[in-house]
Amino acid sequence: MNPVFHFDKVTKRFGAQVALDEFTLAGEPGSVIALLGENGAGKTTAIRILLGLLEPDEGAAQVYGLDSRTMGQEIRRRVGYVPDRPVLYDWMTVSEAGWFVAGFYDATYIGRYMDLIARYDLPVDKKIKSLSKGMRAKVSLALAMAHHPDLLVLDEPTSGLDPMVRRQFLESMVDVAAEGRTVILSSHQIAEVERVADVVAILKRGKLQLVAKLEDLKREVVELTISLAEESHPLPDIPATILSRMKVDRQWRLLVRNADPDWITHWQTDKSLPAVDVRTPSLEEFFLGYMRNGSEERVGERGSGRVEDKTNSPVS
Repeated sequence: MNPVFHFDKVTKRFGAQVALDEFTLAGEPGSVIALLGENGAGKTTAIRILLGLLEPDEGAAQVYGLDSRTMGQEIRRRVGYVPDRPVLYDWMTVSEAGWFVAGFYDATYIGRYMDLIARYDLPVDKKIKSLSKGMRAKVSLALAMAHHPDLLVLDEPTSGLDPMVRRQFLESMVDVAAEGRTVILSSHQIAEVERVADVVAILKRGKLQLVAKLEDLKREVVELTISLAEESHPLPDIPATILSRMKVDRQWRLLVRNADPDWITHWQTDKSLPAVDVRTPSLEEFFLGYMRNGSEERVGERGSGRVEDKTNSPVS
């Protein structure tokens, strides 16, 4: 199955700053890909390159097999895109905005647009300039979705929406994916993204730290809280991928991936360890822990460690 979009070792610099560093990522039909990262991580740069709004210094990006460098206009016509700062004509009414954009699409566009603004409870005759930030965001969403695109690219799409509408919109992305369409969702609302994402991609300072299916992360990642008998006692060898670690007095808190359940049982029955607690972290906790550590460290052979490079791992 051919990917809907593909970044291939894309690098972008702005002067001395590296905004993207050999960024590689692919997305398959019928999936919601969450692009997560702190401000300045490179998320918006990646989106703009994919849509042909910005040229990479190295590497290539494609959508539907179309090269983003040369076919950006055609890509943007076929993709639904909501930027982090949507540009709307303030003098138009909500209805007029739809009729204006409908000229670029087929006759079904305006009907879908009117259905969407009714669903979002938008006043059709009110001018854009008089709308609240949340209402303007809803107009942008309706404009992007009305031509029923196979790929939706959403850069902080729910900014300014009230919690109920934000939840309804994000959950509607599940329905979009169920129709075989693909969604790229860049968002700071990590707790809400967790309800809808199929694949999680984490960026840090332009470098892709991890790409994984969310269901795999939920199955493979646990938080271990290990209490030591004495603060000076060493942490036991852990044959797992350590995502982050933090020590406070006699207690270690670790995010680990692919820990052997038999080892966990062994630690819990080890009389030299006062307590070993295990729980499944949320995506937000996983993200914060991963950002704190920034790499995956494998520990299991007498304290020796190695870093696993996951920066070029596309997930289909």
